[in-house]
Amino acid sequence: MGMPMEDGRLPNIDIDSRIRYGVIHQNAVIDMWADWSEPEYSCAYCDYKMGDRDCVTNCDCEPVAWHFDKEGYLASQDSSGDIFVMRSPYFTYAQFCSPCAPGACHLENPLDHKNDNNRAYCFGHDWFSDRAPYDVFDVETGKLVPPPNKKF
Repeated sequence: MGMPMEDGRLPNIDIDSRIRYGVIHQNAVIDMWADWSEPEYSCAYCDYKMGDRDCVTNCDCEPVAWHFDKEGYLASQDSSGDIFVMRSPYFTYAQFCSPCAPGACHLENPLDHKNDNNRAYCFGHDWFSDRAPYDVFDVETGKLVPPPNKKF
């Protein structure tokens, strides 16, 4: 279940809903992530953090992270290209991540058996070209969200 932090909370879990953070590599949702996520800049020269590229020293800062905070989602990409879904209108059931993300679930390793201990926030079907590679459930109702009928 993950080792507790110093204050007793478990890492990578929403303490209110008890739903774990979902982790997925950016390549799984690259089109949507590239279009919808926003960069976060940090300047090594003046130690200035900003959501805007213009630093007080005009040093042309590079993004240090990418995040998405809209439509009920809160997600952030780390330096390895993994996206942590920390809030979502949806959840799925997935295997636990490696020790690199204790307490989180890896969305690209879904579980067929439903275990409340393995519920993790996830992206909905609309983040994928066809459908999500896992079952998608509505957080409010707990009901399965069917994939869309896409016509090509």
